[in-house]
Amino acid sequence: MAEICSPLRLPLIAGRKKPAAVTEDVCRALTRPPSGLWWAAFAAAFALLLLGTAAVSYQIATGVGTWGLNTTVGWAFDITNFVFWVGIGHAGTLISAILFLFRQRWRTSVNRSAEAMTLFAVMCAGIFPVIHTGRPWLAYWLFPYPNFRGSLWINFRSPLAWDCFAISTYFLISATFWYVGLIPDLATVRDRLASTEGGSLRHRLFSIFSLGWNGSYRVWRHYEVLYLLLAGLATPLVISVHTIVSWDFATAVIPGWHATIFPPYFVAGAIFSGIAMVLTLMLVARKAMGLEDYITTRHVDVMCKLLLLTSGIVALAYGTEFFTAFYSGNPYEEFVFLNRAKGPFAWAYWTMVSCNVLVPQLLWFRRVRRSMGVVFVLSLLINVGMWFERFVIIVTSLHRDFLPSSWASYRPTIVEVSTLAGSFGLFFTCFLIFCRILPVIAMGEVKAVLSHGQGNGGEA
Repeated sequence: MAEICSPLRLPLIAGRKKPAAVTEDVCRALTRPPSGLWWAAFAAAFALLLLGTAAVSYQIATGVGTWGLNTTVGWAFDITNFVFWVGIGHAGTLISAILFLFRQRWRTSVNRSAEAMTLFAVMCAGIFPVIHTGRPWLAYWLFPYPNFRGSLWINFRSPLAWDCFAISTYFLISATFWYVGLIPDLATVRDRLASTEGGSLRHRLFSIFSLGWNGSYRVWRHYEVLYLLLAGLATPLVISVHTIVSWDFATAVIPGWHATIFPPYFVAGAIFSGIAMVLTLMLVARKAMGLEDYITTRHVDVMCKLLLLTSGIVALAYGTEFFTAFYSGNPYEEFVFLNRAKGPFAWAYWTMVSCNVLVPQLLWFRRVRRSMGVVFVLSLLINVGMWFERFVIIVTSLHRDFLPSSWASYRPTIVEVSTLAGSFGLFFTCFLIFCRILPVIAMGEVKAVLSHGQGNGGEA
């Protein structure tokens, strides 16, 4: 892991490009016609989005009885998807804010994609608690707004209210951080459009959202102070948001949930799954947008090392859970974990362990880390494993109650599976559109790194 921590090892930009060439390359990706690969990916993602929209519309019109829930298993696909998408959104803040504070220059080619991924993932996450209530048109009741209903307020002891505050805060801070980082690049695109599309709608929009940026020393100084403050504000959210999500389970008395390890366990798992999704998106954008010169094998290699590190933390958490259950001497706790490994959902548990613990061990080999196709497949498998982790935590702790007479099974319906597919469709549709209309590479930061490298012997 020495390469990750060393500030002297800058990412290698293919071909040792001059800073002046960065603007040309990134802006060209916005103006040239989309590639066939981009259209194929967009068509697949949009088809999934339409499927999910139809499933959610049918569920709202008919009721949550369209799901496979029962008296015993009251949470399943919906909350599994919620926790999964919140976790996916964590890597954006990790790469953008935390690595910025630690002055890790290799982040510059991937932070913009990671920040956008955070926003889209949180959007996907916010859908599921709303439709889980069964009356999404009353979702505004979750907010403590001034009302004319006397002393009627939300229940602040409800995990649903905690999630509402956590998601809305995380989304607002992440959106602000993302937008502020975009401003210099929006101004760059605005100036380029002035000579070719002056007065067009696109030029006017970029002019509005660039907020009159003129690139002066004074503007840059204020920008850097603001960006640093937002990074410092966003960093605690990586820990706080998923800690609050873990309290949805840890504050209950249900065996398998009532554990103090859940906050750090959930945070580590969120970062693990988020980094895997960033890798997936990086490799898609790299190929579909022709950004091989900026998202290099070195970036992928460092991200793989972070995956390996967080995989080890998650594996330690799995072992600690089992140790705590059996050391406690609580028969109910012991049964839950034995049931996970040997019960009706053992296939889901071992899928989780295989994808999250065993598969990442391949990343110890440099040849694997440098193979784009293999890394892409591994990142997909890790996200499959992390989804099953949330499924195992939720369903296996519920389907075997304290009383055997209350035991029940669970099987997802086609509506639930379609809703999950639709959330992926929404996520990838938003990301692909983002790649077409906004700079996917932080031009100002990449040029700063290249200039620094050339000033230190050309290493960049």
